[in-house]
Amino acid sequence: MKKVHSHIDETTKEDILRRLAIAKGHLDRVYKMLEGNAYCPDVIHQSRAVQASLQRIDEIVLDNHLSNCVLGEHEKTLTKEQTTQEIMEVFRKKK
Repeated sequence: MKKVHSHIDETTKEDILRRLAIAKGHLDRVYKMLEGNAYCPDVIHQSRAVQASLQRIDEIVLDNHLSNCVLGEHEKTLTKEQTTQEIMEVFRKKK
């Protein structure tokens, strides 16, 4: 399947990068909490903050892809089936 380059506008890219920095900060906090033997529920709370941040980033990237690639120029290079397969593969990948 032919892949094209991402078309993320600068405002969206800045938002994603800001959110990644926040997620990284949460993850660094989880690491330090574990090193310091923090209370388990507090560690879980921070870990879930990391997961929520990453999930929101995924949603923004997917929204951008659907809006700008699938419904934009990208639509002209792939069939409907190829586009559907491409998106579904993202969700089928093992963690």
